[in-house]
Amino acid sequence: MAYETLLVERRGDTIEVTLNRPDKMNAANLAMLSELRAVIEGEAPTARALLLKGNERAFCAGADLTDSTFAGDADAGDILDTYYHPVIRGLAALPVPVVAAVEGVAAGAGCNLALAADIVIAGRSSRFDEAFVRIGLVPDAGGTHRLPRLVGDARARGMMMLGEPIDGATAADWGLIWKAVGDTEVVAEARAIAARLAAGPTKALGLIKQTLLAGEGAGLDDQLEIERGAQTAASRTADFTEGVAAFREKRAPVFRGR
Repeated sequence: MAYETLLVERRGDTIEVTLNRPDKMNAANLAMLSELRAVIEGEAPTARALLLKGNERAFCAGADLTDSTFAGDADAGDILDTYYHPVIRGLAALPVPVVAAVEGVAAGAGCNLALAADIVIAGRSSRFDEAFVRIGLVPDAGGTHRLPRLVGDARARGMMMLGEPIDGATAADWGLIWKAVGDTEVVAEARAIAARLAAGPTKALGLIKQTLLAGEGAGLDDQLEIERGAQTAASRTADFTEGVAAFREKRAPVFRGR
């Protein structure tokens, strides 16, 4: 499939998606969101990992406010329902792990798109910017749900209400992301992690995602039942059989994603 706003490449068992509007700092227009949804619902589930990154000097500068769609009488709620929410929900439901490589700025919806990944790698001088308040808007694309759970209420309120960006090193220190690395090392590190995940027990990784998502609103007893169901499913996979055999034979397991 040809894409207007994305570069999509298969690297082994990883689908690598590059947001490709470098002249706009990869700001998201409706075409990009539609194409992201198409990848998430189409090619991504056929792989064993998905890597998201931006082209050139930014991850994503947020919504493209120069796009005429965002002006005039456009209904923001309808745009979120039709374009943003399917992408965020799709990443959460995707049965394979998602890695984001953040170079430069990840602002507004671009920040929350990055944080929708399972594992985020960023350059130390990259910027995570909940910029919405600076134009009179409320954080969207899942930001108000995810931020407090990652960094706590006080820091989330500061980022969202003051609109002050933090760099990648601070993001890692706060627990917003998995790791900050040198600015020139981001893509290589993210690819290595994606490859590692793609070589892992894919069904178990997908079940981990489901269990964490379901647990966000669950009490202890409910979560124990969720874990029971997930563990039952994982224990019936070929990769579990291989993992136990490898442990007993004192060798590295070779997972097939089955």
